[in-house]
Amino acid sequence: MTATTLDMLLLALGVFGVMVGLTALGEALRARLGTHENHPVIETYMTRVRSWWAMVILLSLALLSGRTGVLILFGFVSFAALREFLTLTAKSQADHIALATAFFMILPAQYILIGMDWPGLFSILIPVYAFLLLPIVSVLRGDANRFLIRVAETQWGLMICVYCASHLPALMTLDIVGYGDRAVLLIAFLVLVVQLGDLLEYYFGRRLGGRRVAPGISPKTWAGMAAGIASAALIGGLLHWVTPFGPLGAMAMAAVATTTGLFGNIVFAAIRRDKGVKDWSHLIPGQGGIMDQLDSVAFAAPVFYHLTRLIWG
Repeated sequence: MTATTLDMLLLALGVFGVMVGLTALGEALRARLGTHENHPVIETYMTRVRSWWAMVILLSLALLSGRTGVLILFGFVSFAALREFLTLTAKSQADHIALATAFFMILPAQYILIGMDWPGLFSILIPVYAFLLLPIVSVLRGDANRFLIRVAETQWGLMICVYCASHLPALMTLDIVGYGDRAVLLIAFLVLVVQLGDLLEYYFGRRLGGRRVAPGISPKTWAGMAAGIASAALIGGLLHWVTPFGPLGAMAMAAVATTTGLFGNIVFAAIRRDKGVKDWSHLIPGQGGIMDQLDSVAFAAPVFYHLTRLIWG
């Protein structure tokens, strides 16, 4: 067993321990209410915990299986997220070929380029070539009705659901001196600090209150965000042993990633409000859709990737 595999197992055991604690807490709260009572908050909490179990197990198995497993997992995640996103956007019959191109050519090509370790090309495939190609494919069908809106929404979906999300498995391609094959651990680090920072922001935001960051769009407060970012930085410092950053560097990277992710969450809250929906879908019980889980991490991934490559690569 390699040192990388051992560290992944230790990290997975730690996360499983936290999940066991969360499950035990929910069952204890249920027991206090008695067998004949059904508290909606507790039942929602337990539904979410069960969903977290599934997501933790899937990510752990993918990380332990190596590059191929991670690429397959995030390729599926991007496909499902793009489907959720484009379901709510403006489309016409003239866009069918463009959509098929996005799903069955551009999306797999992005992940194939990452698997082939071609960072120069996967970095520009979507924001340059796909952004130029898709409007051409659509305009040839001769429908100019709401053309700019249709094209822009497809491009934005590709940018977030495929381009940004693909920077998570792209972390495995980084060549960091003295870090060896441990770059896969950066995926676990990023997901943990951003998701826990988001969760703690929610908790502190409700407890501390204060001025909202974007009134009318999101309940996030400046005090809650500050507490969430500080908490994520502390968690990042505790997890520095899985990174090449060192304690202070890990804290700084966790803070930057969480800050980016929290603002990304607000952006997606605005999109959902604009579309008149609460969740992107009901794919994950108690958690909404893939996009509801991906928004913060997707926004943070490119920033985290490029900072890591620039400073430590």
